[in-house]
Parts: sequence; structure tokens; C-alpha cells
Amino acid sequence: MTPAIFGLAGATLTADERSFFREADPAGYILFGRNCENPEQLRALTDSLRDLHGRDRLLVSIDQEGGRVARLRPPLWSPFPAGEVFDKLYQIAPASAIEAARVNAWAMGLELAEMGITVDYHPPLDVRQEGAHDVIGDRALGAEPVQVAALGRAILDGFAKAGIAGCIKHMPGHGRTTTDTHKEMPTVTASDAELEWDIAPFRTLADAPIGMTGHLLFTAWDEDQPATLSPYIIETIIRGRIGFDGLLLTDDIDMEALSGSVADRSERAIAAGCDVVLNCWAKMDEMQQIAGRVPAMTEKALARLERALALTRLSGSEGDKRELLAKRDSLLAIAENAA
Repeated sequence: MTPAIFGLAGATLTADERSFFREADPAGYILFGRNCENPEQLRALTDSLRDLHGRDRLLVSIDQEGGRVARLRPPLWSPFPAGEVFDKLYQIAPASAIEAARVNAWAMGLELAEMGITVDYHPPLDVRQEGAHDVIGDRALGAEPVQVAALGRAILDGFAKAGIAGCIKHMPGHGRTTTDTHKEMPTVTASDAELEWDIAPFRTLADAPIGMTGHLLFTAWDEDQPATLSPYIIETIIRGRIGFDGLLLTDDIDMEALSGSVADRSERAIAAGCDVVLNCWAKMDEMQQIAGRVPAMTEKALARLERALALTRLSGSEGDKRELLAKRDSLLAIAENAA
């Protein structure tokens, strides 16, 4: 199995994609707005991926946080709020915020499972910092590690009720970034002691099934390589100090924070200790180059993938989406009424 998650070009698989994916056997797939025209088409697309590989348990993923990070949008799909909404409620009523985050994720997960999606790259556990770039901004679950971890746990629990595997991101922490990693590499100069604040939520939720790295340079840990490409950060900080033993993905390997060809970056990320490379843009030549350069998934990585997928299911999930959304809205109204 190729240690990569690949994007798809459109609403249906092309003949070239079918041939390549069958041969490369990637760890999974990621969906974007270009792949999601309507519910019927999307479920047919995800079913075609399972048919292609002959297995029901397949990593079919999406970035569906709510707010500005949402690939499935109204009116065809339900609206979901950004993390900041739960942060504001937590300041007034922590228990209500935790329950609101849980039922919101549960409802979101039910909708994703209906579409044949098994993994959501959510929640972000990046602790918001004053003066940081707004690439995280209202996506953050708060500015204090205990709160971020509590809301993050609620989201993971809600997803689990719906049969969806969540993904904690962006390890070891994106909250201090001064630039957008889509465009350039941020350099974080905080000390090792200061960075304990950033990694605290990840340590609390280290039992999450899936995690994602960030493309940030942490000078206290590695002056030359960003987290995604740093053996020290992956092995000593993420696997060691945080204690994360789930499936570790890169953030999108195409981001401009990284240099070199996509194949070079992918090879270096796997060599550094990432289990899987995330490649989003469905460029056939780049996907072929990645498949030709990276080694097959290790036994340990395959076991982590299987553990994550064991949490997923596409039918039989308990819960009524409308009731869950109504409960969420009644809880969020506490903050609105207090404003």
C-alpha cells in the first residue's frame, strides 16, 4: 500500500484515476468542493472508491470543521459553525459548550457517514495566541490548553458516535504562526518551556486515532527542518513527549511552506517518521511521482490505519441529525442571550 492520501479531479473517477489508484493502492483519499456536487453524486463517488479496492473500510476523508473550512455547504448540506462559537459559550457555561461541541460533531458525523466519508480532519487543537496570523483564527477552540482539549475531546466523542474517525491537528501546534503555511514557512522562536503550552492539548488527546503535522519551523527543536520533515520533532516531540501513537499524516504536502518537488517532500516526510503523505490537488503526474518514490507503508503504519478505520461505519449509527442540531442550537443560544 502506498503511504499517501490522494485527491480526485472531479465528481466521478476518470479512467486514468481508476487505473492508477488500482495499481498504487493508496492509504486513502481526500475530497474537496470540486468532488461534491450533490448528496447522490457524492455517495456514488465514495462507493466507487470502495468498489475499486474491494473493501468497505476505506479512508475517505474531508476537511469539514464548520465555518470557513467546510467542503459540504448549504443548501445541499447542513450549516455548521466555526470553533470560535464553542469557545465563546465555554466562557459562560463550560459544560454546555462541551455538550454543544459533542452533539454538533455527532450531527456532522452522521451527515458525513451518509456520504460514505469515514475520516474528518477535525478538531484543530491549535491554542490561539494573541497577534498570530488568522489562518487559524476563528477555527480555534480557545486560547487555553485545558479548554481546547475538553472541546476537542467532545468533538472526537461525537464523531465516534456517528462512526467517523477524527484527526487532531496541527501537531505540535499551529497557534503561534505569523504566516499562512499555504504561502510560506512560519518560524516559531518560542522556547522549549513555552511550547509546553502548545503541545498540552495534543498530549491530553494523544489517544486520538489520527493526527496531522504542521509545516512550521520550531527553532527550539529543529533549526533546519519544519515539523513535517523533522525526525527529531516527529520521534521525540510527537511520538515521545506528546505520546501520540495513532496514524500520523502530513498536512497538505503541496503547501508553499515546503520547498523542493512534491515527490522530494513526500520522500523526506516518510523518512522523517510520518506514516502517510497528504496530497490534495489530484495532479496525476505528481501522484505518480509520489507513488514511485515513497516506500510501501510499514507494518506499524498499516496497523495504525486499521485501528483508525475500525472506528468507522457507514450505516447503523445511532442518533437523529435534526434532534442533535436542535439541541446544539438551544445550547448555543445561551451565549447569544448573554451577549
